[in-house]
Amino acid sequence: MRNFVVIVAAVLAASTSLAQTIPGAITLTPYGSGSFGGTFEDEESELSVKLEDSSALGLILNYQNSANTQYEFIYSQLSTDTNVSGAILSDINMQYLQAGGTYQFDGNKVLPFISATLGGTRVDVDEDGYGSDTFFGFSIGGGFQIAPSNRLGLRLEARAFGTLVRSGSSIFCVSAPGNGTAGCVITVAGDVLWQVQTMAGFVFRF
Repeated sequence: MRNFVVIVAAVLAASTSLAQTIPGAITLTPYGSGSFGGTFEDEESELSVKLEDSSALGLILNYQNSANTQYEFIYSQLSTDTNVSGAILSDINMQYLQAGGTYQFDGNKVLPFISATLGGTRVDVDEDGYGSDTFFGFSIGGGFQIAPSNRLGLRLEARAFGTLVRSGSSIFCVSAPGNGTAGCVITVAGDVLWQVQTMAGFVFRF
């Protein structure tokens, strides 16, 4: 009886491992996260615009390319506020849409992984008159995929999103403010805007 239990446990562990690494498998991971950091520096003054910490939602699609590698597509959206010289800009929406891949280290029910993606970042102010801006972006991250069953799992990850902001770019621009004069809040010094997300989501395997 004891030998039978050991054999069954080994088969279940092997099948779980196979389901996570078989080429052609597709996984879909809706997730929630906390988002931290993000500061724009003005090119012409000492003014800095810091984004408030906030929550974010996203979706990750993976295609298993080999036993240890996956293609990855990620979409993330967050809404935050910022304080500019005592004035609050609310409902600043940031959207990340990127593609890349992951490398999974060997494991059975727990698979450590690292990931990297490239794509775009869209910054938009949800107030009348303000425009939107799109920049080149990338991300790097790492974490664990936990698989209690063949079809359902849990993904825990920390990921840093970098947005390359061109020097001299004007952001948070309004076309028709209250006094009728167009203008922009800040002219950005060329740099990388960093934001970190700590993520948790359910993994659905197909």
